[in-house]
Formats: sequence, C-alpha cells, structure tokens
Amino acid sequence: MLSKAQLLEPLARLRTNEVVVTTMSVVRPWAQYSDHDLDFASADSAMGHTADLALGIALAQPSRTVICLNGDGSMLMSLGTLATIVASGASNLVLFVIDNGTYEITGNQPVPGAGHLDFVAMAQAAGFQRTYGFDDPNAYEAALPGLLQGGGPVFACIRVELGTEGPISRSNAEEARYLKISLADWSQQFRTALLNDTPS
Repeated sequence: MLSKAQLLEPLARLRTNEVVVTTMSVVRPWAQYSDHDLDFASADSAMGHTADLALGIALAQPSRTVICLNGDGSMLMSLGTLATIVASGASNLVLFVIDNGTYEITGNQPVPGAGHLDFVAMAQAAGFQRTYGFDDPNAYEAALPGLLQGGGPVFACIRVELGTEGPISRSNAEEARYLKISLADWSQQFRTALLNDTPS
C-alpha cells in the first residue's frame, strides 16, 4: 500500500505540461508537490464527475495528456464513465483511481464493496487496453514513466493508506493556490493557461 507522498511525488517529478485534474482526498496533497496553472481541483460539485470533466478536457485538447486523479468512491458513483471514455476514443487520458476504501473527506465512511471491488477488472471489461494495479510503491514508481507514455486511454488503480483530509473549502485559509480563489476564477485562469501553453 502506498502513502499519498509515494503516489504523488513521483508523478509530480515526471509531470511536464500535462493537465492534472484532482478530486477529494488528493486535492490538497497534490498542491504540496505542484503549483501549476494546469492543475484543476474538481471538488466543488456532486461527487463522481471528475473523470467526466477530465475526459471533456482530453477531447478538447487532443494533443495534450490529461491525468485524472479520481477517488474510489467517486469512480464507483459513475462506473459508466469507464465505457464512455473507451467509446470516445480519447487516447490522451490517464485515469488513476486512488483506492483507500473510504469517503475520506466526509469522515472516512466505507465505500460500498471496499476490499472486494476490482476496479482494474472493471476497466478491462469496459474496454481499456492498458490497465494497471499497484499496491507496492517501488513497482508503481518503476512503471510510472511507461504508464504515462504511449497510447491510451490508460487506467491505473493504486491502493493508498487511509488519510484524514477533511472537507475542502475555497478561501485564503487553504494553502493550495487553486483553492484560494473561486472555481469560476480558477477556471478562467486554467482556460487561459490551456490556450497559451503549447503541449510538448
């Protein structure tokens, strides 16, 4: 099982100008490793739609890789998105499911089926050709460069330790730059960055 640091630090180190969409329990931790204009925190509306948002960005920006750090509870709420991603033909989307077995930011209530669900098998059944599952930090870090390269969509489920992140707000009390301003204001900055940044 990985800590959030073991999950996020290697990813931040390899990241160049990919879009990174985060939700729920990784929104704050990601900001400890990245302060990029192409970071987008999807934590302001109903749970379960972060992968949909990431897919929309990937379809709108086909020359840019989009990395989605989704939660297990969020993924479970919208399993149909797996089939939609494959059917869309988006080859530039890398979808991570961060599996800690709970709805962490609302109090660590158990996710239904935690410990029994096989998200990798679900992704395979939906048609993902490249799927991965990790519970060892060394195996994850070794595989990460290859996972981020080549054709997609790519699916990876990473087992992480239980955490204690609480509810997310948008205010100056938050340390993450993308949480200090409103969703509308950050969305505008994010859009401007997308239009002005040339994918590598």
